[in-house]
Amino acid sequence: MMNIEVNGTDIQVKLYDNSSAAAVKELLRKGPLTIPMKDYAKMEKFGSFGVQLPTNDEHITTEAGDVILSEGNLLVIYYAPNTWTFTRLGKIQNLSESELKKVLGTGNITATLTLSDDETKEGTRE
Repeated sequence: MMNIEVNGTDIQVKLYDNSSAAAVKELLRKGPLTIPMKDYAKMEKFGSFGVQLPTNDEHITTEAGDVILSEGNLLVIYYAPNTWTFTRLGKIQNLSESELKKVLGTGNITATLTLSDDETKEGTRE
């Protein structure tokens, strides 16, 4: 699980089992990552990881709560549908569509990504 803190709310994301999500976990094992995110087309928030990550692109239609990797370096949180070729990173678990829209608001946001305690411990086992 990954946590995304936005506007004082913790958003819990169940990560998918692919090389892209594994790369995000590795990135976050180094510590929290804060990403400024912009609103786009009243359907998503997006911001750069600052590095290229492996992609597992497929043609999909997103829905509210999808957490996506776009262009190999952009974190995208969807709160409305969009059809395109993306890599699925995870799915928000603890907020409904209306709750997610309220937390994300209408303008730009700052998101802080961390791993859940279990994921952090998993990365430090020998």
